[in-house]
Amino acid sequence: MEVKSIRFCAISPESDKLVEFLGLGLGLPCIAKPLKDNDPESPQGGVFPAGDSWIEIWPEGEGMPQGVMLQVIVDDANEYAEHAKANGIQIKGPMQANGECIYFALAPGGLALTIQSPLDPE
Repeated sequence: MEVKSIRFCAISPESDKLVEFLGLGLGLPCIAKPLKDNDPESPQGGVFPAGDSWIEIWPEGEGMPQGVMLQVIVDDANEYAEHAKANGIQIKGPMQANGECIYFALAPGGLALTIQSPLDPE
């Protein structure tokens, strides 16, 4: 079992201010992109890469409610999910999206968490 990277995702009505804070304010490199492909009018968000990890900031909208999520990218999500279940953590899933196998959990304090791995490992 190996953790490959960590992603932090925030969906907020303050997304523009968060992108400006992290990008211009702190000087983190940012890839700004529209929420919907090929739609320049779509609300903008930002992705701040750091090696294999990154921060995502998006505006809230249909299918994207306000909140934060920690995404743990691992070598085998099925194996991690079984380990978590064996240790009493309530896990939902799996589901497949964007080429990944994804499990969901709610951490203490209400933090949404996913355990994810590529469907076709390298």
